[in-house]
Amino acid sequence: MAVTLSRGTWLASAVIALGLLLPSLTQQGARVVTLGLALFILLPVLRVMLMLVAFLRARDFPLTAVAVLVLAIIGLSVAVGSLSALHRF
Repeated sequence: MAVTLSRGTWLASAVIALGLLLPSLTQQGARVVTLGLALFILLPVLRVMLMLVAFLRARDFPLTAVAVLVLAIIGLSVAVGSLSALHRF
């Protein structure tokens, strides 16, 4: 899991660096930086998903339930944020 998160961090950093190197006069640079930031945001979600799988394999059901609850909270917050963004405009 540590290797996955480390590689993900390096990948997200490289994507942001690439976006910063692109000419700032185009929208492409901003889009690439946004993609890198999205990767950074998704890394903790990936960690929770990996922990969920690890807990299931270890048959540690209380921690599996906690991981499911955390993923549900993340999903709910994304849904509420998306809906509020749609209704704002």
